[in-house]
Amino acid sequence: MMIAAVISLCFIISANAEETVSINSLVDDAETYDNQKVTVEGEAIGEVLERGDYAWVNINDGTNAIGIWMKTSDAEIIKYFGDYKHVGDTVRITGVFSRNCTEHGGDVDIHSVAIEIVKTGRAVQDEISDAKIVIAVVLLCTAALITLIYLKITKNKKQ
Repeated sequence: MMIAAVISLCFIISANAEETVSINSLVDDAETYDNQKVTVEGEAIGEVLERGDYAWVNINDGTNAIGIWMKTSDAEIIKYFGDYKHVGDTVRITGVFSRNCTEHGGDVDIHSVAIEIVKTGRAVQDEISDAKIVIAVVLLCTAALITLIYLKITKNKKQ
């Protein structure tokens, strides 16, 4: 009896959870999702592009990227944006998808109504592999050897 109650509770909770849609699905099936409330999840990338009380934030879910139009105050909760030195915050955005937004010149976008930080981003350091160091040293030595041989040959020709 207890197991049945737990399973029922799981179904109730999962039925209430908003299903995330991949950005690629939105782009591929834009007509179906047009003007619909959707939830997407992805890494915040680039930077905040502030436009007064509102801002653009781009997110990438690994399938594609899309611009999110949100209140500047909502954008301020994002601390890390993905670039060469950072992994951006993973955000869950709920908003209205537009395949041809009249407010923004016909662009594909999402107008956010809710934002949640799912995972905090971080700074990253790329370590140089030992193989790359060895290759660089070998190439440096080869270049030096070729230069010395060239200088010796040209010196001998002048004499």
